[in-house]
Amino acid sequence: MEARLQATFDQAQHIVFLTGAGVSTPSGIPDYRSKNGLYTGHRNAEYYLSHSCLVQEPEVFYDYVKQNLYYPDAKPNVIHEKQAALTRQNRATVITQNIDNLYNVADTQHLVEFHGNLYNVYCQVCGAKADWHDYLKSPYHDADGGWLRPDVVLYDEGLNTTNVQRAVAAMSQADLVVIVGTSMRVYPFAGLLDYRNQQAQVVVVNQEQLNLGFTYDMVQADATEFFDALRV
Repeated sequence: MEARLQATFDQAQHIVFLTGAGVSTPSGIPDYRSKNGLYTGHRNAEYYLSHSCLVQEPEVFYDYVKQNLYYPDAKPNVIHEKQAALTRQNRATVITQNIDNLYNVADTQHLVEFHGNLYNVYCQVCGAKADWHDYLKSPYHDADGGWLRPDVVLYDEGLNTTNVQRAVAAMSQADLVVIVGTSMRVYPFAGLLDYRNQQAQVVVVNQEQLNLGFTYDMVQADATEFFDALRV
């Protein structure tokens, strides 16, 4: 860990982590757009993960989600754990695109799951919450026979307004923004950078160089190695 970067983390009081699929790949969860990603292996993946598919072909939607998105045995890795530790010090907020629940397992406080959480399941008829274990056994709600669904943002759906407001507020107050494991090409998540405190330092920990249009510190390295070396 470069001493200058360690000092940056030590001094920051309002860190915002903007994270994506690259945070969870070390835990064994495939990403979406890489060579071996979910979208590469399934040509119609964006349709399968759309509101249209959920409404028009609920069986197809259910089978695809059950077989390709759920990894209940996955465990948080050092990236989740170090970020979670900083949130428990009330010095950080995590805003993630990930829907895999690993930040919750790591006891992350001040967490904004921008695209929802696969493990929050509810009935589309009555709105009642359901256990995700039951959902993986059957897509039907026992109480009324309605279709269950995970509380995630699908293609063709709008974002949760509360999540957007919380994310924007955190960005506006940040003194350090750390981008980890994401290309920052997917909107509206990528648009959160427009709301950052202009005085905030921005650090990117990623395998690929990003083109953000402003000055930032680039750490082109394995994020697990970076966070393993970070003292919190």
